[in-house]
Amino acid sequence: MLNAVERKIEQFVAELNDKEVSALYGKLPHGKRLRAKLILKIAGHTLPVVKTAAVVEMIHAASLLHDDVIDDAYTRRAKPSLNALYGNKIAIMLGDILYSKGFFELNMISADVAKMVSNAVTQLSLGELKDVSLSKAFNTDKEIYLEMIYQKTASLIEASAGAAALLAGKPPKPYMRYGRNLGMAFQMIDDLLDITSDEKTLGKPALHDFVEGKTTLPYLYLYEVLDSNGKQKLASLHGRVLTKAEQNWIKTEMEERQILLKCYAQARELIDEAVELMNSRGEEVLSGIALEMIERDF
Repeated sequence: MLNAVERKIEQFVAELNDKEVSALYGKLPHGKRLRAKLILKIAGHTLPVVKTAAVVEMIHAASLLHDDVIDDAYTRRAKPSLNALYGNKIAIMLGDILYSKGFFELNMISADVAKMVSNAVTQLSLGELKDVSLSKAFNTDKEIYLEMIYQKTASLIEASAGAAALLAGKPPKPYMRYGRNLGMAFQMIDDLLDITSDEKTLGKPALHDFVEGKTTLPYLYLYEVLDSNGKQKLASLHGRVLTKAEQNWIKTEMEERQILLKCYAQARELIDEAVELMNSRGEEVLSGIALEMIERDF
């Protein structure tokens, strides 16, 4: 039924009656449609459900367009980003158009669904702002980082699951908890892959997050266990292009101190809770999606 979601997005974009917007949208990579999959698995394939899934994916696409501009990112899923192809102004405006059309369509579905998704977009934007602010200096506060990834990544997945539950007449809280855990674990695994994967797999250089100024979970845990000289060295490398020797130092320290295993264990704990929660409700398919999240290598 993901094809139905794709067709609905195309319909929403076509309703704008703008050839340039349609052409630009056609340039965007679709990704895995995780949020749409969750909505369909929880709520089925009725028209309101398909519309909600389409809107959420439009909102997600808009957030990525803005994110690429903010991060000066010129690739997206190993292909040139829209801002790389057409400039920041075009990317920002297309994001605004997708947001606006998505909010308009939400109002036609359900007031409760609209409130839930709209609140998540507010959280997403707050998380994006926090991410920008945190990149200005080396961050040592894990709680601030966890709050940021909840807002920026997990809040929309949480709202997707909750909105689907509302549409299906199911209690939203357990599904929202499931979505929150899934989103947090998703970002934690992304943090790990930035360190462990090669450039061909990532579509960007390894350790790129740290070079951009992002103090992700592995760096926070590494900082905690380093001596004072190590702490000073790690902080001094933040936000700048690293030499091969500096990259190797970071990777070696993380490996010797089992930092990546610690981060994986934290993500795994979130997934295990989500699996247990869904299994208790007879939602084994959702449990399977959660397990795929923790086992991905790209």
